[in-house]
Amino acid sequence: MQDSVYIYEAIAVMAVANFLTRVFPFIFFIKHEPPKFVIFVEKSFPPIIMTILIFYTLSGIDFTNAPYGLREIIAIVFTALLHLKFDNYLVSIFSGTIFYMALVQYF
Repeated sequence: MQDSVYIYEAIAVMAVANFLTRVFPFIFFIKHEPPKFVIFVEKSFPPIIMTILIFYTLSGIDFTNAPYGLREIIAIVFTALLHLKFDNYLVSIFSGTIFYMALVQYF
């Protein structure tokens, strides 16, 4: 019983911390224009996440053994085509990740 109390307390603390980190920029920049580095991060973050996911996908691949990274290359091409078609980072990241995980699990 006592362990479950700690879990609920931890979840509450994480929820409050998450809420505050999401609300803080709106409260802080309500009267000020955001600094240039904040605007830069806002515009650059999705491509950075995509790049990190690509490197993570390719990091543990042995291209000398079958299937020679074929699943990963297919997933990267699929994700790139999705992004070119929809021009939406969320669609690209989530759909590409789900497609890659399906390839890894079933093929």
